[in-house]
Amino acid sequence: QVQLVESGGGLVQAGGSLTLSCAASGNIFRVNAMGWYRQAPGKQRDLVAEITSAGSTNYADSVKGRFTVSRDNAKRTVSLQMTSLKSDDTAVYYCNADLTVVSGVRFSRDVYWGQGTQVTVSS
Repeated sequence: QVQLVESGGGLVQAGGSLTLSCAASGNIFRVNAMGWYRQAPGKQRDLVAEITSAGSTNYADSVKGRFTVSRDNAKRTVSLQMTSLKSDDTAVYYCNADLTVVSGVRFSRDVYWGQGTQVTVSS
């Protein structure tokens, strides 16, 4: 059973900072790309930031220069450091991971999601 467990969401004032963390666990053979998406009320779920197993990163234009994504391959974790937060950053943030999992002698690759964590930025 594969799980992605997020932590670190909450309420913060505009201009403040917050760090989200996500840990992958289960019968994982390899962790490929990991990242974060967010979904505001009434809007679609959009990419915030992603990082490959080699450490290459990609950010949404709206968060460039303010957010930093990082990972610890040994611990199978991904983090999102968010600074200079704005009210527009208010959303549910979802951890995302491209995983190769093993079941017996069978390997399969799929995308997994965390349960989501609320980030609310007050103006």
